[in-house]
Amino acid sequence: MIETRLLRQFIAVAEELHFHKAAIRLHMAQPPLSQAINRLEDKLGFRLFNRNKRGVNLTPAGGAFLKAAYSTLKELELGIERARQVSEGIAGKLTVTAVSIAGYESLLNTLRQFRETFPKVQLVIREMPSASQAKAILCEEADIAFMRQLPISAQNFQSRLVLNEEIVLALPVHHPKAEEGRIDLRDFAGEDFVFTPEALGPGYHSQLIALCEAAGFYPKVVQEAAQIHTLIGLVACGFGVALVPESIANSIMRDKVLFRRISALTAAPNPSIGLYMSWNTLNQTPLMDSFISLLDFNADSRVERTLAVQVS
Repeated sequence: MIETRLLRQFIAVAEELHFHKAAIRLHMAQPPLSQAINRLEDKLGFRLFNRNKRGVNLTPAGGAFLKAAYSTLKELELGIERARQVSEGIAGKLTVTAVSIAGYESLLNTLRQFRETFPKVQLVIREMPSASQAKAILCEEADIAFMRQLPISAQNFQSRLVLNEEIVLALPVHHPKAEEGRIDLRDFAGEDFVFTPEALGPGYHSQLIALCEAAGFYPKVVQEAAQIHTLIGLVACGFGVALVPESIANSIMRDKVLFRRISALTAAPNPSIGLYMSWNTLNQTPLMDSFISLLDFNADSRVERTLAVQVS
């Protein structure tokens, strides 16, 4: 391993082609500089300079090594600058996972603003179920997750409520109750339901089950779908009805599926579900802090204020 100090001393001599002038430039005596160049040549195993009475000249090998020295120091400087930017939370890579966020305009705007504010950050966004997100966070495969609440017991798992939205009922346009305003969930006790698999989001799944139980029945689940878009597609095809977050109603199959608000139930007066920002505190970085701070800065225009969902 060659010290950067030796490289800088070599470059000074190579540019001045004069040991005395190079020593003055380096603020050192000439003998130690000559000894340093000799040590460098010994380490490399070849001569860098031709020394004679007429002066000092680079050997062909010295000329080639000069280019390598320039490149090495330049790359080191760039590396130091990149590391400084990472330490300040303005550069690096940030992996964000999320459930389907197409309907969350404010959250999408925050992601856009983050990319514009920190152009040197590689922002990676991956959609996946909540349970998969929790695993990715705990395994340090993701930095920040936007997910439904899960029964996570890890002490280093931090979650913050980002928004709380209504649970609405998705039903085919030709359903007998499609033209009603708010619907009474108890009227759907005998209906077929489509659900996302419990394993992909046990907290979300159990909350929807509990809502049905509060209405006096256990839902008859006839089909499951891992992706919410597939779930709505099954509703459109008449497989059954589905309980979904209101943000899903923004733009999905409006010609085939209608979304209706649920009347308050005595046992569950506010059918709603939260979206949480979660992260691993053991893996927290300045870059993550920058993202979280930006989301906090936009708190006055949070997602729940801009859903503008077209539900009746």
